[in-house]
Amino acid sequence: MNFFELLWAYVLVFILSAVPFLEGYAVAPLAIIAGLSAVPVIILGLLGNIVTVFLVIVFVNKIKAWRNKKKNKGQEQEEGQTESKRTVRAQKIWSKYGLPGLAMIGPLFVGSHVTAFMSVSLGATKQKAFVWMTASITVWTIVFVILAYFGVDLLGHRDDGVSNRFFN
Repeated sequence: MNFFELLWAYVLVFILSAVPFLEGYAVAPLAIIAGLSAVPVIILGLLGNIVTVFLVIVFVNKIKAWRNKKKNKGQEQEEGQTESKRTVRAQKIWSKYGLPGLAMIGPLFVGSHVTAFMSVSLGATKQKAFVWMTASITVWTIVFVILAYFGVDLLGHRDDGVSNRFFN
């Protein structure tokens, strides 16, 4: 890979990590398996994911207003409308484990962006939600990178990169 291809690969790690549901903890291990260096991938994956989660937390009130406007547009809201399964599940985790539990468990099921939104919506302060979400994203990214790194190493393909076998 020449310099610009390598640079573009690392930029893609940052961008894809920022996308909801792709997340840093999914993109970073794939980038390492593809042959990119682990340390820059971890840093860029964390930064991409954490920056967008921070934006969700900062603008949570605007997102709520947008969602309510979208939900109410063209239809009147029924009084006994049921909540989504995702919301009910988040409330159960919140009731049982609080913010730390929701922050650590939520990203595995609904992604870190939705978990951050739900954390603040359920009563966490923005500062505590950001701290716990940053910790969660960091822990899960490192765990999945370690699993990917050693899983690929056990197969003996660590040095050549998975993408080389498919594209060469």
